[in-house]
Amino acid sequence: MYTLTALVTLLAVLFYIVVITDVGRARARHGIQAPAITGNPDFERRYRVQMNTLEWMPVFLPSLWLFAITISDPIAAAIGLVWIIGRIIYYVSYVRLPAKRHAGFMIQFLAAFALWAGAIGALVWKLIH
Repeated sequence: MYTLTALVTLLAVLFYIVVITDVGRARARHGIQAPAITGNPDFERRYRVQMNTLEWMPVFLPSLWLFAITISDPIAAAIGLVWIIGRIIYYVSYVRLPAKRHAGFMIQFLAAFALWAGAIGALVWKLIH
């Protein structure tokens, strides 16, 4: 069973739901009618966080699960939590002051890369041996 990785997956999805909800509220608050995605800087920042998170999910989720399967459920879950924390920092920073988003981005990037590198390393190791 990969209980810890499953919980982290659900937390990542919950974070994404929170971001989607925030974008919807900002759209209503600023009168941005769909399908428009411009018109107010506050809305645009929140929308960019949503899109950036969506862009990273296909990198993060398969890497998280392949790491859990090939290496360790608890370690994958711990690194996955770091990814979520990085995304939260990115979200808060980007909404407040976009120029300060880099720390959160780097945290989530390094976590995602660690998961990917670990998974591919373990798979190559298994193929060789």
